[in-house]
Amino acid sequence: MKRNLAPFVIGFAVLLLIASMSMFIVDQRQNAIVFRLGEVVAIKKDPGLFFKIPLLDNVRYFDIRILTIDSAEPERFLTSEKKNVLVDLFVKWRIVDVREYYISVGGEESRAQTRLLQTINDGLRAEFGNRTVHDVVSGERDKIMELMRKKANEDASKIGVEVLDVRLKRVDLPQEVSGSVYGRMEAERKRVANELRSTGAAESEKIRADADKQKEVILAEAYRDAQRIKGEGDAKASANYAKAYEVNPEFYSFYRSLEAYRASFKNKNDVLVLEPNSEFFKYFKSGGKTGGK
Repeated sequence: MKRNLAPFVIGFAVLLLIASMSMFIVDQRQNAIVFRLGEVVAIKKDPGLFFKIPLLDNVRYFDIRILTIDSAEPERFLTSEKKNVLVDLFVKWRIVDVREYYISVGGEESRAQTRLLQTINDGLRAEFGNRTVHDVVSGERDKIMELMRKKANEDASKIGVEVLDVRLKRVDLPQEVSGSVYGRMEAERKRVANELRSTGAAESEKIRADADKQKEVILAEAYRDAQRIKGEGDAKASANYAKAYEVNPEFYSFYRSLEAYRASFKNKNDVLVLEPNSEFFKYFKSGGKTGGK
């Protein structure tokens, strides 16, 4: 009985082996290329279970997640001032066309990374050569990174790769030149600060002079208006005095004499020497009537 089951067991095992060799699974994080005798016959981009011809077909998988190139050592670049700077960077990229990727770099991630780094380094040398140390350190750093991403992505599309980001992690000066460059940067900042202070002082003097001018104008106009109002008041007072004199000249003369007495004898120590029959004492004599009556 056991001898009769042996061929069935062996046959079933062979069928399982052939079935396992005829199927392959593609993960959602992968793309797969199916080769038949070394030739590309199919590309599987969707996840799932697929079939192949045993012994004739073989499958190669490619990771389509975002990958990172991180430079091991900082690269040295020369600026327009002939100053060396050390640049540490990283690149984010991914495979978008597995067929082109396989044809261009043989599907080797290391070869793709080498080509991308060469493209980015060439672009950085050109960009740094047209800029000063200040520009590459802070002034135009974001602009340089965006230009590098675009240029690298143009070249990467030829090998079925997309460059998502190029980031300059660090841009430093070599130790031998950092002191002199920082000194120049400090002197430049001081020069700009002095210019701003000078401009502020000039604006302050201008504002102060304008305020003084407006003050003088306001005071002059106020004095002019005061004099005009005073003149108008004096004119009205004179007119009132004239009307009062016309109504009763004797009373007006008497009132003016009382005002003169008040002003002359204001203080106890005041001394006035006049003749008794002086006109000044007119109203001290018989109520001011003429003729001594």
